[in-house]
Amino acid sequence: MQLPDMNLLPALHALLREGSVTGAAAEMHVSASAMSRTLGRLRRVVGDPLLVPAGRGLTLTPRALELRPQVEAALLGALTALRPPQPVDIATVEREFTLRTNDAMAVVLGPALTERIAQQAPGIRLRILPEGDEDPADLRDRIDLDLGSLPALPHDVRSTPLSRHRHAAVSRAAAAHADEPLTVERFAAIPHITVSRRGRAHGVVDERLAELGLSRRVLATAPSFVTACFLVLQSDALALLPEAVAVRAAGVMPLHVREIPLDLPAVTVGMAWHLRVDADPAHRWLRAAVARIAAQEEPGLN
Repeated sequence: MQLPDMNLLPALHALLREGSVTGAAAEMHVSASAMSRTLGRLRRVVGDPLLVPAGRGLTLTPRALELRPQVEAALLGALTALRPPQPVDIATVEREFTLRTNDAMAVVLGPALTERIAQQAPGIRLRILPEGDEDPADLRDRIDLDLGSLPALPHDVRSTPLSRHRHAAVSRAAAAHADEPLTVERFAAIPHITVSRRGRAHGVVDERLAELGLSRRVLATAPSFVTACFLVLQSDALALLPEAVAVRAAGVMPLHVREIPLDLPAVTVGMAWHLRVDADPAHRWLRAAVARIAAQEEPGLN
């Protein structure tokens, strides 16, 4: 369908409200002759004379009276659609946001984020999904915000780094080796609990140990860092966790946190979102809240 010239809409609105060519011309800041020509175009588009002579002036036709509320609503809708997003009162927003992340990010950032939402934006609900077979394309319709170690992203996805963290070793506080120095030889000799959603037992730790002529024994692989914490509570094994997770776990469990005696690479974590929500005021508030919380957690992540 071919659309009419939408520039005619404000002129039609002025003509129907003023009921005269002269009044509409003054409102639109054009000459009376220019408005008269515009009225001629509108008559052809609408198929109605709209304004007809009545004594010394003009009067609206029945069709013009019928159009007046429709034109006013259409113009208001167009102006609203073309206006930049207005500042949002986050306390009044009713939304559900779907976040995808691992349990480490959920443990480190989740409590402060839910607290902030409860205090500042009680109408917002978080739906936190676990990491799985991640597809950045999910951000186009199913996921509002991805948190964690981000894969290669398509052109229509935006991202920003949040922090870099290193790992620490945790053991139960009463483990036989808990009070002994954790040398690299002792680290390799103690059984390990590794964390992998896909059950992988070999990783960068094994590569670093191999460079030193050492190897380790993996007692078990756990699907999450929280599970790994519970596993070490019943054994003398070490679990390797992001340092911030280890510190939090040790605050509520009888765990001992120790530095890993290897030069392991730091892990960069960030957040990603689709362009569809890039300018959305409520989503921008959510991203800013996550970024501020991550910045506050920075000392515990490095």
